[in-house]
Amino acid sequence: MCEELGFEKLLGEEGFFARLLGRTPSGAGRDLLYGPDLPVVLLTGGPGMGKGRLLRAVRDRFAAKVPVIHLDCASPVYADRADPEPGARSATTEALVEVARRLCTWQGTGGPFAFPRLFPGLAMIATGVTEGTPEAVATEAERYEGLAQKQRLRGLGAGDFWRGVLRGAIRNLLTTLSGQALDPYSAAVSNALLDALFERLAPRGRAELERLYGAYPGAADQPRIGLRILAADFRAGGEARDVAESFLFRALREDLEAAYASPSGWLRRVGRPALLLDHAESPLGERLLRAVLTDRRAGQRDRVVIVGTARRSDGGAFLHGGLPPEEATPPAEYRPADGAPPAWSRRTDEAADRAPLADGVVLLRMPLLTGDQLRRETVRRQQRAEPEGGTNRRRIDAAVARLSGGRPHTVIRLSAAAAAFRMPADANDRAILDAPLRLPGDDTPEHPVADVLLRELILDQLPVRLPTEHQAQWLDLLSHLSVAHDTECADVLLRHHQSGHVHHLTAHHVSQLLTDTGWPACERHFIGDFGLRQLLVHRLYGLRPGGAAWYADHHLLRDHYAQRAAGEAPDVQGDGAFRSLTAHRMNHHLVSGGADDVVSHLAATLPGRPGAWCADLLEIAQAPYPGGADARRERAQGLVAADGPPLRRTVDQLLHAVWLCEERTRPTGKETARTLAKLLDLLSIMDFEGAGRLSRTATDWSGLAENEQPLLRCTCTEQLRRRR
Repeated sequence: MCEELGFEKLLGEEGFFARLLGRTPSGAGRDLLYGPDLPVVLLTGGPGMGKGRLLRAVRDRFAAKVPVIHLDCASPVYADRADPEPGARSATTEALVEVARRLCTWQGTGGPFAFPRLFPGLAMIATGVTEGTPEAVATEAERYEGLAQKQRLRGLGAGDFWRGVLRGAIRNLLTTLSGQALDPYSAAVSNALLDALFERLAPRGRAELERLYGAYPGAADQPRIGLRILAADFRAGGEARDVAESFLFRALREDLEAAYASPSGWLRRVGRPALLLDHAESPLGERLLRAVLTDRRAGQRDRVVIVGTARRSDGGAFLHGGLPPEEATPPAEYRPADGAPPAWSRRTDEAADRAPLADGVVLLRMPLLTGDQLRRETVRRQQRAEPEGGTNRRRIDAAVARLSGGRPHTVIRLSAAAAAFRMPADANDRAILDAPLRLPGDDTPEHPVADVLLRELILDQLPVRLPTEHQAQWLDLLSHLSVAHDTECADVLLRHHQSGHVHHLTAHHVSQLLTDTGWPACERHFIGDFGLRQLLVHRLYGLRPGGAAWYADHHLLRDHYAQRAAGEAPDVQGDGAFRSLTAHRMNHHLVSGGADDVVSHLAATLPGRPGAWCADLLEIAQAPYPGGADARRERAQGLVAADGPPLRRTVDQLLHAVWLCEERTRPTGKETARTLAKLLDLLSIMDFEGAGRLSRTATDWSGLAENEQPLLRCTCTEQLRRRR
């Protein structure tokens, strides 16, 4: 995988991250972007947009020049480390300890860091160990001794925060309590620990602890009281623990700030340190982001660059103080294609301290690949010279572009699978999804690239808030929902496929979960991302032999809208993706084997209403074609015998030509454009009311088809149009 594909400008010598970190990959200095009040930068984009790949590339490019720590907030390792002592550790504290330990071994300019401010807080929460005895507390506290000070460096006075080496001091003082009958969490244990800490402090260190831990909520400028409350809050769990963890994160950042702001640090350290939070939408990531954003809103300043990932396009619901999306003020955003990063500053009005956390964020919109980048990637993957003047390569380029929508991960996977793949003649783009792919370093057999993508984009990136009882059926439910257009037909499918289950997801729930995961919405398709929808359609058709699952879902929806139309006026105004119930029913009937019935309906309803009829035709034909042999092109060109009068035969051909254009999974071009123009012109000279008005439609539709543009626009087809 090309780690920097699509990110070249962001990572370059003059790029966004060089200015944010104050250092280029080659080590040259750069004028700092933002500061001294720094925003948190969130990389926004759904699955496959390369957020984690970009963070790894930033780490690999810059970590030799400035301290850059990459943290995977979704890793179970931190919770696993905390599990043996749940009263004295948490996933958050274990993550903070890992960050500190890595920085303690930093070998770049300025040397390693120490965390004398963080250490006392960690030592105090050690009093919550299960046994609560002096020996157990001492053992737990000694886990963190290596963070307190670094090795003394001659002439620079490093390590003078504490007097001498701490190792053994805590144990020596606590063991004086050994043998005494103490209750767990006895005040005597915490008092002895505090004595051990403060006895070893130099005057400068004492002043720093008084300032920092004296500011803990409820401490009243008394650091010993602050440390006791911090330990009690941590043991209490819930929101109280959140306060304690947030304060420990502040202590870590203050240690980093002090390392840069001291006289020796000012002379020796360069740029800004960075913490890269992958999967920051996870509970651990959200806690860390919330902590730093709250501190900075309250006036705390540090130079630590925080870059996290966010699936949701608004950065995450927690940023907006519970406001619905339409009322929330969007954060500042940066789109790399726009050039220079935005100017950012925090609010300074009277309500600034109550502003939503989004006020402290800059969203970096993950870029889609351009057409040129996409073509270069597919060409790079080719394994042999192309015959026939590169026809197959151009066809593969087009298929990868349409199915990926420019989503980088999908481009990379499809390009690798298509390296030795030949598209069948007149194939639907989805044919490429059966191409075999073996992942680098994977000893397992090859798998169809569709299976790889479904695992990586859906199963490996389940919504954070998806209830456990629905995780096993999530992919199946999405597969069935690939044929849904709006919430009504999505709910019909969900009720059917969750029958017998105690807990049900509704269309609203699924829509929210998709939004939380970063998948875009579309007003005409319930699965709003074109490429994801094609993957799911492909899977649905293959779930049962002969596409039985596909046909069953469409029949279910066809019958539902037939029953609704029977109880109301057939052309009642729709409240979803269709103008009428009849058009919605006919759409599902068309793609489930009822093409002849649809032709009869269209032929009967054309006279007298050409404008509304054309709108109905586009809505009915906006559907994927099932698997198997595709005779639409031949039928559109009149090469398949059709019964009936000229009007019906012409409508039959036109329906199949429009269907080819609306499916958006094969080239249309000049041939289909000519067919559309010819058929509409034929209709325009027939003897029925309003026929002449179709002549203008012939010009409009053929022009769109010739340029590979959608006839019926919606959000997801507009995305495809922009990628060309």
